[in-house]
Amino acid sequence: MKDLYVSWDEYHRLVEKLALIIHESGWTFDAIVCLARGGMRIGDVMSRLFDRPLGVLFCSSYRDGGGMTRSELTIGEHLASARPLPGPRWLLADDLVDSGETLVQVMPQIRARFPQAEEIRSAVIWRKGQSVAEPDYYVEHLPTNPWIHQPFEEYDHMRAVDLVARYGTLGRR
Repeated sequence: MKDLYVSWDEYHRLVEKLALIIHESGWTFDAIVCLARGGMRIGDVMSRLFDRPLGVLFCSSYRDGGGMTRSELTIGEHLASARPLPGPRWLLADDLVDSGETLVQVMPQIRARFPQAEEIRSAVIWRKGQSVAEPDYYVEHLPTNPWIHQPFEEYDHMRAVDLVARYGTLGRR
């Protein structure tokens, strides 16, 4: 099980491929719910490409061990959106299904909280072999369950002051 390192260019190509897979399926949906934080970029792109409203549901399970150890899943109480999400068909977007527990726990929560969402389908970039859940749409199946290093993770260990080494000071106040 080798680690998988993903560049920004590859990440963007994978998100676009996910959109194409959804488009080619012929399924239409009324709104998108992305799981924050991993699904935020994916939800944003999907919202733009499909011209659908976006909601954000905050979830967290990788907080321990520098973000590499799974802990108890926490699901936010509220769905953030500019307006109530329309229609009965929603797309749930996240970056990956690892163990699958997030998908297993979040889907019933959304159905219980938002009964107008009669059909919810899930879309992720990566589906790991160990997952107990199967997303409706995914780009890559990873049967060996590698740890995925996504390009934005560099910010997990960086602070704003660290940017001075990269750019120097900008001299603005």
